[in-house]
Amino acid sequence: MEALDSQENVVALVSRTGRELQRYKKGRRQVVGCIPYRYKIMKHNSLEDSQELLEVLVISSQKGKGMLFPKKPIEEAGVKGIVERGLGKWSFKSKTYDSFYEGYMFPLHVQEQLDFWPEKNLRQRIWIGVSEAREVCQHWWMKEALDRLVHRLTAQKHGN
Repeated sequence: MEALDSQENVVALVSRTGRELQRYKKGRRQVVGCIPYRYKIMKHNSLEDSQELLEVLVISSQKGKGMLFPKKPIEEAGVKGIVERGLGKWSFKSKTYDSFYEGYMFPLHVQEQLDFWPEKNLRQRIWIGVSEAREVCQHWWMKEALDRLVHRLTAQKHGN
């Protein structure tokens, strides 16, 4: 259940935790995440000299020192937006458990950034450029999803 007061830019949720609440398909845990993105206008000396810069939002991991893309954008990162067509599916081995996971990633075009969210005190969120995101993201499959997003957005920008 979600309660949002847009004037206060606050959301009240309880994070879903516990292995019994996870989804499985053929014995593999299903993990769904998103790549929150936005365009930042970089202004130079004149209006003709301005350009758009693609930024993505990464959050700190609770279990390690690395950064990653959120699975639950409102709860973990405090952002809301438009979920777009999926970027793909990846199979990967769990670092903690002796099992394989299936990861699904979706672009999230951010429309709103909340001041308060459930994991505000547990995670950092940082807007960064694509090249920096490739460096700091700790999961190979999330980096591959980022590459697919950049390819898609570049193609859309050029009308392909």
